[in-house]
Amino acid sequence: MNWITGLIKKTSVKSTQKDIPENLWVKCPECSSLTFRKDLTKNNQICPNCDYHFLLPVKTRLNLLFDNHEYVNVTLPKVKEDPLKFKGKDKYIDKLRIYQEKSPYPDALVTAYGKINEVTTVLSVMDFTFMGGSMGAAAGEGLVASVEVAIAKKVPFVIVTASGGMRMQEGMISLMQMAKTTIAINKLKQAKLPYIVILTSPTTGGVTASFAMLGDIQIAEKGATIGFAGTRVIEQTMRKKLPEGFQTAEYLLEHGMLDIVVHRNELKNKLGTILDLLTNKGQEVA
Repeated sequence: MNWITGLIKKTSVKSTQKDIPENLWVKCPECSSLTFRKDLTKNNQICPNCDYHFLLPVKTRLNLLFDNHEYVNVTLPKVKEDPLKFKGKDKYIDKLRIYQEKSPYPDALVTAYGKINEVTTVLSVMDFTFMGGSMGAAAGEGLVASVEVAIAKKVPFVIVTASGGMRMQEGMISLMQMAKTTIAINKLKQAKLPYIVILTSPTTGGVTASFAMLGDIQIAEKGATIGFAGTRVIEQTMRKKLPEGFQTAEYLLEHGMLDIVVHRNELKNKLGTILDLLTNKGQEVA
């Protein structure tokens, strides 16, 4: 092999490497296996090797649950942004703008209505990619408004949770949403309308301590992390070693805090069956 052949081979390798798109593979945090991003997307963001459930984008979640990917978005009320003029390392308002520019949605809660297994349903989804799905005034008011839509239409209300808890930059205003959303759920129950919670990973903090645990039916995705505080905080407080996996959906099901744990690929059918049973086989009530 002469120097010209060697130069051609080196140039060819460099050119090939540049042609390889970034983020082609995804590494599973559970089993460390590599999966083509396209294959992961086709499998609803589930690792084909160990069944680990990755975060699911909001739009994908809506398409997964609504019949024929058809639904109508609900416009949620606008609230005063940065009510406390919070300043930490960065200004809260600046951080909020960054997330809003990256997201198609103004905050961490998205609501739509449509049919799930032919049952008209109002569905809210929490977006963990928006500031960890944290709940401030926008998400709280949005949930209340979503419940009001369900009551007005006389249809079931379903929420998919994924949250780190309340939004610290809004202080007491954020904590007030726990009471406000709980009152809204009670109004839904007074109207004798089904309330179903689908807990996905992670669901923690004040969200767990309020509306996420008030469902008539409590469903969780397989392997979901569900709890209030972190393991280390609880162990330091209790000064006691906690059981392995005590914050997993499977552990909570075993100890009576959940009604069912469902694989994501089976979620729509399971939810549809439950809605059928609760609404007399999909009668049109909207």
